Amino acid sequence: MLYISMKIKLTIALLFAFGLSQLHAQTKPAVKAHSKTPAVSASSIANGQKVYTQYCLSCHQVDGGGVPNMNPPLSKTSYVNGDKTRLIKVVLNGFMQPVEIDGESYSNNMPPHNFLKDQEIADVLTYIRNSFKNKGTAITVAQVKKTRASAKK
Repeated sequence: MLYISMKIKLTIALLFAFGLSQLHAQTKPAVKAHSKTPAVSASSIANGQKVYTQYCLSCHQVDGGGVPNMNPPLSKTSYVNGDKTRLIKVVLNGFMQPVEIDGESYSNNMPPHNFLKDQEIADVLTYIRNSFKNKGTAITVAQVKKTRASAKK
């Protein structure tokens, strides 16, 4: 009887220890704190999707495919996946002339969206850079602030 009791206690102790190790493994941060690339947060994606739905969807479409010869697609383009400052400037300043992106021409004007808060711009661009088959790093509020400030000079 004592042997069975010890065996049960040992089993419970092992299960408890295993459970704690699994809990610890699940609570580890996804990105190390010393990482130089900004982590993409779920809240930024969710907030960015809301901004996209309200301000971008009508021209760039639900799937980010745009409208041929009018509004450029947002899937795997050099503008979306390239220079972050250039992308931020597009949102802040818009496009008032035809533009060529990856060999295709687009002629529909894009109005400036400089009325959006820095956080909204960071979120919507992070959403775009992580949707429509894109896998980009996050755009930060600090990057938007810096770009907005340099445009005012």
